[in-house]
Amino acid sequence: MAEYMSATEAAKKWGLGRRRTCTLLAEGRIPGAIRVGERWIIPADAKKPADARIKSGKYIKPKAEEPSR
Repeated sequence: MAEYMSATEAAKKWGLGRRRTCTLLAEGRIPGAIRVGERWIIPADAKKPADARIKSGKYIKPKAEEPSR
């Protein structure tokens, strides 16, 4: 039988918050993770996903222009 961990255990293992871990799970960024009811089960050997958030401060999507008066 395969070994699994909970979202809380994964968060502690990877040094992340539980909420951030749940966000990664919801986005499908942790391979092999399965949702069972309201809980996630994650393979014990799953690797921490790379941080894909914007770090440069430059947004990809330009802000909407303000309407002219």
